[in-house]
Amino acid sequence: MAKDPQTPLDDEMERHDQDDAQTPEGEAEARAAAEKAEPYPAEAELDSVIDDEGDTVSTEAESDNPEAEMLAARVEELEQELADTKDQAMRTAAEAQNVRRRAEQDAEKARKFALEKFVKELLPVIDSLEKALDAMGEDATEAHREGVSMTLKMQLDVLGKFGVEPVDPHGEPFDPQVHEAMTMVPNPEMEPNTVMEVIQKGYLLNGRLVRPAMVVVSKKAE
Repeated sequence: MAKDPQTPLDDEMERHDQDDAQTPEGEAEARAAAEKAEPYPAEAELDSVIDDEGDTVSTEAESDNPEAEMLAARVEELEQELADTKDQAMRTAAEAQNVRRRAEQDAEKARKFALEKFVKELLPVIDSLEKALDAMGEDATEAHREGVSMTLKMQLDVLGKFGVEPVDPHGEPFDPQVHEAMTMVPNPEMEPNTVMEVIQKGYLLNGRLVRPAMVVVSKKAE
């Protein structure tokens, strides 16, 4: 397409624009337009470096604070002391509970077995009454026999109220915990280690052996 012919007025305006671009004011306007269009990379990098240095200075300032470190160490020390104190308190409470439990057990044993010596001293009296009752012949009066029997029964009833019970194992298996074997006799009619005869009764006080029963034990016939 052919270019339209320029008039003298158009030529004059074109020369005027070229002259303005070559002046200092034109060059300044061109530079300002270029700066607005695209920032310099060096300026952005400088801002990043400044930010990084600021963070580093802040971190170093925090790490170089001796007062904060001392406070943190003191807090840790106090927490450890508190844990040790709690542990010691728990140990002390457990020890006190054990001491109280042992004291209660000792008091209970003392209460239950306080009469042990007295019972031991009284058992020979009961043995004598039993032997007297067994030794009575046909010539003994009924009143005499009844009197001894009632006296023996009263003695046993009183002891029973205080937790005393006899051990009369006739026909039972021999138990070395509560029986004392005086002799062993062959007996084909009974199982071996069976109590054939009770020479003397044994007695328990609240489950504790006061005196073992003296017995004769069977053994296998040869």
